[in-house]
Amino acid sequence: MNSLVLLPGFLCDQTVWKQQIASLADVANAVCMEWTPEHNSILAMAEAVLRWAPPKFALAGHSMGGRVAFQVYRLAPERVTKIAVLNTGSDARPGGDAGVAEETGRRKLLSMARSQGMRTMAVEWLKGMLPPYRQDDIPLVEEIIQMFERKSPDLFEIQMLALLGRPNATPLLAEIQCPALVLTGRDDAWSPPARHLDMAQLIPKSELVLVPKCGHMSTMERPDDVTAAMRRWLK
Repeated sequence: MNSLVLLPGFLCDQTVWKQQIASLADVANAVCMEWTPEHNSILAMAEAVLRWAPPKFALAGHSMGGRVAFQVYRLAPERVTKIAVLNTGSDARPGGDAGVAEETGRRKLLSMARSQGMRTMAVEWLKGMLPPYRQDDIPLVEEIIQMFERKSPDLFEIQMLALLGRPNATPLLAEIQCPALVLTGRDDAWSPPARHLDMAQLIPKSELVLVPKCGHMSTMERPDDVTAAMRRWLK
């Protein structure tokens, strides 16, 4: 039985992973990390994971959690038996106009969260996170919004600054020696397929999975497809 540590993304919690936790129970004892205000950088998050996790474990991270997963591997490769990164990236924040644009966009959402509330911010944010054809999926949209509503604008700012200061993990990819799953949605505009192809080509023992009809919240949008890919990876 695999020990499986799951890392949620920005403002997310185990809601993101709940269907995988249930569906993979026959092959994995899965636990999900909960981010707190003390986890104020990608490095601090990774160090917290290593304090909390069992001695050896399979590791899966979604979005920001994928970036943390790379940092965990960098710190303690001997403890990670398998690694899965979903809807994520390995790059540092770009310089120049692109980096400014990223920070401006994130700070606009933070301002909205502080002035109009987390729900209003979440509705706006989801316009880029979910493909247009999933925007009317009320149960899915509401579950994501309620997850964000459980968080605070202060936590938003802490995690935003952590992401803006993220380390560049791309040089690490060629050093990853354990089995790796690299997965995203074909319609993920936030973490697009081309980026995942680049990462998968650098990681020696990786499988690239592009989930059809799926955006950024793959574990919730297409749980069966994601679970099937993770089951192959765990076995």
